[in-house]
Amino acid sequence: MSDSTIDRRAFVRATAAGLAATTLPATASAFGAPASARAPEILIRSAVRPLVIADASGIQFKNGGTECAVERAFRLITEGKDVLDALIAGVNIPELDPEETGIGYGALPNADGVVQLDASCMHGPKRRAGAVAAIEGVRTPSLVAQAVMDQTDHHLLAGKGAQEFARALGFTIEADLNTERSRRLWLEWRRRMDPDHWLDPSKRQIREKDKHEKDPGEAELSSAMAQRDFARRAVDAGWSMVQDGLIPEGSFWGTINCNGINAKGDICGVTTTSGLAWKIPGRVGDSPILGAGLYVDNDVGAAGSTGRGEANLYNLCAYLIVESMRRGMHPKDAGMEALKRIRTNTIETRLLNARGLPNFNIRFFALDKKGQHAGVSMYSAGEKTFALCTEKGAESPMLEPLLPGNPTD
Repeated sequence: MSDSTIDRRAFVRATAAGLAATTLPATASAFGAPASARAPEILIRSAVRPLVIADASGIQFKNGGTECAVERAFRLITEGKDVLDALIAGVNIPELDPEETGIGYGALPNADGVVQLDASCMHGPKRRAGAVAAIEGVRTPSLVAQAVMDQTDHHLLAGKGAQEFARALGFTIEADLNTERSRRLWLEWRRRMDPDHWLDPSKRQIREKDKHEKDPGEAELSSAMAQRDFARRAVDAGWSMVQDGLIPEGSFWGTINCNGINAKGDICGVTTTSGLAWKIPGRVGDSPILGAGLYVDNDVGAAGSTGRGEANLYNLCAYLIVESMRRGMHPKDAGMEALKRIRTNTIETRLLNARGLPNFNIRFFALDKKGQHAGVSMYSAGEKTFALCTEKGAESPMLEPLLPGNPTD
């Protein structure tokens, strides 16, 4: 065999290997070729489209600026910023917006008139998480949650300890996060919950026939309210304000959940809230609890929630949704699975409507590693849309409901 024949065969083998290398993924090597034989990175395109998904407050509020939360987060992600940094920069918009009365500064306070905030964040690629609960005086609890993640060995700090941690890191601690509006709404709630002691000056009148006689109807109402437990009366008074149009449903339950994925498939999430309006002081809902108000697995996806936190806490729905996606479910089907779990486990009469179904709403926002996403809700009532931002810009798709009608039907 001549040397020229050997050279020709070597040339053919080398050419074939080179062509194969340009068609294989960057993680493979042709015919056992070393990593140096991989196709140039510039020829490899990601199959993931960057996107940001959030509840409706992610698009409704701009705090006087030009961007909403999902727009800012998406812009920063596509500019190459860390996904979690981008998402937190996004939710800082509603946290700082006094017109958003369910999140951060100016949010509806607890039963004592004190604004207590919760937040959590999870970084998929780094497998890290951080959260704060019942923190007072800090407008952006999402940033404190991120500091817990980055600067401590812990996942959750609460109450006074969380505030002192924030103070030590240089966060501004304010004496009161109420605005004139949130304080006025709190006073209205107090009057509705306890009308015998918290009076509306504009409605105080003296009856002509008998200044001391009490209307029988008022007496019966007062007696009935006095016999009911505090938590139920608090919710009833707050919900009546929603029904009367004084506060939006989103503010009553509070919360923004915001999840995102970049072109590399890195997934992160953040949830931040003032929690249930007029809550018992110290009450902590689902938002700062990993697996409930937020869960992220970088190999699978992310999920978060708004709505009745106690229902989500009992069922750890964010974790359930991510695990369902791990088993191959589409984010929509995984979200519906969580809603069905809540429906099955809601058995107390006080939590059921006339149809025997949950008398509350709850919503989930999920995305998977492929960039598939969904927003689902127990009912198509109140907030019927969610926030989404892609290369097409910000939009408000409809939530997919599990049940027909309204929670109170």
